[in-house]
Amino acid sequence: MTTTQNETVVSLLNLVGLNAEGTYPALDALAQADHRYLRDLKINVGNVLNNSQTLTKKETLLLALSVAVNEKHQPLMDSLTDAARQEGATTAELAETIACTSLLSTNNVFYRFRHFISKDYYQQTQPGIRMSIMMNPVLGKEFFELMSLAVSAVNGCELCVRSHEESVLKHGSSEPRIFDAIRLASVIKGLITLL
Repeated sequence: MTTTQNETVVSLLNLVGLNAEGTYPALDALAQADHRYLRDLKINVGNVLNNSQTLTKKETLLLALSVAVNEKHQPLMDSLTDAARQEGATTAELAETIACTSLLSTNNVFYRFRHFISKDYYQQTQPGIRMSIMMNPVLGKEFFELMSLAVSAVNGCELCVRSHEESVLKHGSSEPRIFDAIRLASVIKGLITLL
């Protein structure tokens, strides 16, 4: 059985706008075994993309896009960009999603290093990393911080996760909204692992 013959895989790929005729060796391996995880993954992806109580469809797609950018998965980046545009995302919002992801990837490496080493010199020396996009984001401060939190969670930076979670709440967000964003980021990261 190939990927294109497995209805669950085809349905999963359709959820994220990917071509079922593409090459997906990990998905093929699961499809050939008709592995039950495929059904779980399809349900999980469908739930995070379509059933959020706290995120708009556009926000959902932009958060998913930030994970695809972070993981450098171009086909998913393309399909999520198209879907976000259809939900009203502007060129500026799409660009800011990419910029936010790049900035957080930078910060996550830097602040994870500081946290791991924990020496006074590294803690007290100014980072020297410009972050002007954080001051007045096109996406709004709350959502920019939420996206920053999601990317930081994917990248495993404890210091950044704690800082951005606190900042998101200070900007009027809620724990259920944060939970939805992190669940979405984790499911999209898991999907990309198989793509």
